[in-house]
Amino acid sequence: MAKNNKLKGKRLDRQLVLELVRVTEAAAIAASDWVGRGMEKEADAAAVEAMRAALNAMKMKGRVVIGEGERDEAPMLFIGEEVGTGEGQEIDIALDPLEGTTLTAKGGNNALAVVALANRGHLLNAPDTYMDKIAVGPGYPEGIVDLDISTTENIKALAKAKGVEPGQIVACVLDRPRHADIIKDLRALDWSIHLIGDGDVAGVMSTATPGSQIDIYMGTGGAPEGVLAAAALQCMGGQFQGRLVFRNKDEEARAHKWGIEDLDRKYNLEDLASGDVIFAATGVTDGAFLKGVRRGKNGGFSTSTLVMRASTKTIRWIDTDHIES
Repeated sequence: MAKNNKLKGKRLDRQLVLELVRVTEAAAIAASDWVGRGMEKEADAAAVEAMRAALNAMKMKGRVVIGEGERDEAPMLFIGEEVGTGEGQEIDIALDPLEGTTLTAKGGNNALAVVALANRGHLLNAPDTYMDKIAVGPGYPEGIVDLDISTTENIKALAKAKGVEPGQIVACVLDRPRHADIIKDLRALDWSIHLIGDGDVAGVMSTATPGSQIDIYMGTGGAPEGVLAAAALQCMGGQFQGRLVFRNKDEEARAHKWGIEDLDRKYNLEDLASGDVIFAATGVTDGAFLKGVRRGKNGGFSTSTLVMRASTKTIRWIDTDHIES
């Protein structure tokens, strides 16, 4: 785990921890109405509306740095939007009101409502592009894995550090055509792969989740999700590297707009999320480490939330009953 003496910037108000739980709970409950209905946009819109209302009730000067898109492209929770009451600390916010819209629409596992907070300037303002990612949990020497070496070299290095054979390492990979080479390399050597359909924030977090069988996450996914995943690992411990991937000149121009000049830069955990990060995730559907929203027999809901804070290295699992009045 990162040590407290590496903490950058001032600590956040401790009251923000519980308030953030209320934010992700509200979004998850709103999205749960759409589980299994095959309507991705409706599920996402419901989560966004509920999350915005909850964020605006928080005492802070909040600014969205990872959101639904730019102002002219996204009607809800856009990058640069100001949220909160306008009082209190200046906060940067990374969010995904519904991480796993397809999962929700299909009734699949691991859909989450996710938010991370940090002091102003402590979360990378990443453009909505792809990012190459590699991540491991805590307890390994710094630099044990690297984007610039092969899949085989990374697995062998991790296995050596863990004291096991490479075949005992389990890699989590998004099941996408773009990962054909990674999957081919792993299977050619009869190494274990845990393929996931969506939800790479949960995939990265699984490398640091107690009891998880996942040792390493690798592959290409969304850059905004990369920042959220890095925020989670800043609290849980672990290592993360990311490099932005651009498919066209428009995406490169968007990166320049957000102040990114070195398009080939390799980002580490501290580059993406630093300081006193607070991270919260509430399950929308059942997943590897959180239960989904459950409806009570007599009305109301039950939710399961994970909330973490970097400065205190606390990880709390909160089960809440929301009783209808």
